[in-house]
Amino acid sequence: MKSTAAILFLLITQTFNVMATEKQTYRVVHAEKEFEIRFYPSSILATIHSEARSYRELSVPGFRQLAGYIFGGNESGTKISMTSPVHMDINDSLSSMSFVMPSSYSMEKLPAPDNTRVELEKTADEYVAVLRFGGFASDKRIQKFSAELRKLLEERNIPHEDRFRYLGYNPPYQPFGRRNEIIVSVEWSE
Repeated sequence: MKSTAAILFLLITQTFNVMATEKQTYRVVHAEKEFEIRFYPSSILATIHSEARSYRELSVPGFRQLAGYIFGGNESGTKISMTSPVHMDINDSLSSMSFVMPSSYSMEKLPAPDNTRVELEKTADEYVAVLRFGGFASDKRIQKFSAELRKLLEERNIPHEDRFRYLGYNPPYQPFGRRNEIIVSVEWSE
C-alpha cells in the first residue's frame, strides 16, 4: 500500500512540475473544431540534426544531446530550465529535434554548447496549423494525424507547406493528460 501511495504522490508532483514548465508563446488567430491556426513569434531553439528517419530513432538520442546542453553541458556550466514543447521535424533526409530556450534568454546570453552537434538558432515569425492529440506519440500516430491535418487544410483551401512537424509537451514518465500536436506552416493573414 505504501508503494502505491508513493507512486501516486510522485505522479501528482511530476504533473504539477510539468504544469509549471514555461511553454512557447503563441497566439491563436483562427479556431475550428478540429484544428487551429496560431501565430508563433520568433524564438530561440537549441537544435540537433540527425539522419534518423523516425520518431523512435530520433527521440531518445536527440533528447539526450539536448538535455546535456541544458543540464550544464555548456561553456559556463549553466543549467537552463526545460520548456515545452519539444519540436521534432522527422523526414527522409535530415531530421531535427529542438528545445525552445526560456524567454529570459537572448542569443547573446545563452552559453555556447559543449557538444558541437547542438546548434543555437533564432526562428522567424510563423503561422502554423495545429492539430492536437492525446496519449503517447509513435511514428504511426504522427503519420495518421499529419494526414488528417493535411486533409482538413486541403478541404478548406488553406495553402500550407508539405513539412509536417511534431510537438511533444510531456515527459515520458507522465502517463495521463498527455498533449501532442502536429503543426505545419501555412499562408495566413490577419
